Amino acid sequence: MASPAETRPFAAFEWMLALRYLRARRKEGFISVISLFSFLGIMLGVATLIVVMSVFNGFHQELLGKILGFSGHASVFRADQTPIQNYPALVDRIAKVDGVTSVIALSEGQAMVSSLRNATGALVRGISEADLAKLPDINNKDLKTAIAAPPQADATPTLAGFDKSGGVIVGQGLATHHQLVLGGTVTLIAPNGPDTPIGNVPHSRDYVVAGVFKAGMSDYDDNVVYMPIAEAQDFFSTGEGATSLEVMVKDPDQVQGQVAAMLNAAGADMLVQTWQARNVAFFNALAVERNVVTMVLSLVVMVAALNIISGLYMMVKDKGSNIAILRTMGATRGAIMRVFFITGAAIGTLGTLAGLVIGLIICWNAENIRRGIQWLSGVDPFNPEFYYLAQLPAKVSYVQTAYIVAFALLISYLATLYPSWKAARLDPVEALRYE
Repeated sequence: MASPAETRPFAAFEWMLALRYLRARRKEGFISVISLFSFLGIMLGVATLIVVMSVFNGFHQELLGKILGFSGHASVFRADQTPIQNYPALVDRIAKVDGVTSVIALSEGQAMVSSLRNATGALVRGISEADLAKLPDINNKDLKTAIAAPPQADATPTLAGFDKSGGVIVGQGLATHHQLVLGGTVTLIAPNGPDTPIGNVPHSRDYVVAGVFKAGMSDYDDNVVYMPIAEAQDFFSTGEGATSLEVMVKDPDQVQGQVAAMLNAAGADMLVQTWQARNVAFFNALAVERNVVTMVLSLVVMVAALNIISGLYMMVKDKGSNIAILRTMGATRGAIMRVFFITGAAIGTLGTLAGLVIGLIICWNAENIRRGIQWLSGVDPFNPEFYYLAQLPAKVSYVQTAYIVAFALLISYLATLYPSWKAARLDPVEALRYE
């Protein structure tokens, strides 16, 4: 009879037998193939889950950054949609609200951009030079300007003189569609012009292209034009008023709690709309899509776990005589159960760890992989015209990754319980009767 030290849980002989069963001989090749597919299934499932969740996190963060870098965390405007007169005083009052970092006045409207090559609609935003410099997605390293002097190869882009330039700054996509260059001319057509005996008619003006910006989001790069706020007020006939005020706060996620204070500072005839309210449908759709994709991909791990069950069950049937001999030699039911548990758990653990490594490698090199696919196929798999962003973002959340690894290990370990229990319940007499 074996000594208690030899039959302690997860003793050395249990690990030896489990690893021996993993190395299937030629006649057990089919079982080995099932184990291989179980390993590959768990590996691919874990890797795919990590990559997909990281890409979703990256998209969410990048889109939120682009949206908040283009517009404020909250917009203040009149309830009747008329221009805000004497807006500097209103800007000062709202800027004093606790948590507000800056307030930007805008005079904006829709217009048609016309050139010799194209005619498209655009959002024209009138803004001051100082406020435009506060927008990181506009005033960045990709900004090209020719405001103060003709463009030079070694000149540093600057917004100095924008207020008095009389020109416009257009998005890179819009400049490409219209084949505009710095110092060139573009025509803007406003739908609401001056009143005439035959009614309200559109009016147009020519502007010099004083700059080209690249925000990195196609909706903005293709459809937005900036001009000095005084020029926009004249172009849209808003007098000296502003159509809205864009408010920046310290914590964008907590901006809803500051709405009451902003309304109190703005006045009863004003409305405040937060970035969550403006984009609620978009971010809700993104969250629903992420949850559904996560559930679907989790099924891949569960299917791989079913392969562990079938592989172990077939192994138990094949090793029936071995189990019976071990039982007659003194191996307990618990020892037999642990042997097959270790065998199945090894497949799940190795598959999970391999998937973790592969998933992290893909996430850390997501943009390089995208460029490689584009170079090999000649087609951009993440065209910014459809996916909004100019590159593929992937932000690894180590908390989510830990949950994915824990889920895969849990499913793998649970899958081994039934076959292991069947092996432990095997009757040695019945197993050896026909041997």
